[in-house]
Amino acid sequence: MNNQYNSVTYGLLNLSEVRERILQFMEKLPQEKYQIVIGTDSQPKNGSGIDFVTAIVVHRIGTGGIYFWKRIVEVKNMVLRSRIYKEATLSLVAADEFLNVFEKDGITKYDVEIHVDIGNRGETKEMITEIVGMIRGSGFRVKTKPESYGASKVADRHT
Repeated sequence: MNNQYNSVTYGLLNLSEVRERILQFMEKLPQEKYQIVIGTDSQPKNGSGIDFVTAIVVHRIGTGGIYFWKRIVEVKNMVLRSRIYKEATLSLVAADEFLNVFEKDGITKYDVEIHVDIGNRGETKEMITEIVGMIRGSGFRVKTKPESYGASKVADRHT
């Protein structure tokens, strides 16, 4: 799995370096409340596969945040249902990798929220129960559109 993350501010980082940047960000204002979000979005690339982008977002509630993202290109094309399941799976894998790196910092599954790019409108509405159940069954909180900014806004920015 690709463990190289991009940052507009810090450039290319491995997951350990992402950890250091996140801890520095949170230590600047330790009294503030933070939300940790992981979300994935995808986009077909002119018949030449699918571009998946997974984002790790640390939102300092009310005063901004930072994020890191990584790209995975799937060379085969997929139907929408397969793409959505792959997005959810990539977010779960990234969340597990994130938690392994942050384990000694006291961050747990209860501190991480998975954002999925599905909602009550459009082609993905029939999948909400399945995808939300899959993520909750893995022990994570989950948000769908319009509240799933980690996938539908942040990750989407880079697909």
